[in-house]
Amino acid sequence: MNKLMGLFAFIVLVAFLAILVIHVPRLDLSAVIALTVLLAAWDLYTTHRARKR
Repeated sequence: MNKLMGLFAFIVLVAFLAILVIHVPRLDLSAVIALTVLLAAWDLYTTHRARKR
């Protein structure tokens, strides 16, 4: 259930930021948003991956 909620939150974040990029098409803003999405994806991956014991 936690993985599903994390994935849902990530999709909502990407949708919100996509709307921002569509309405304000600036290269510097797009770069910051891309970095934000990459960091959020990395956090989601490292939080929900299987841990070695």
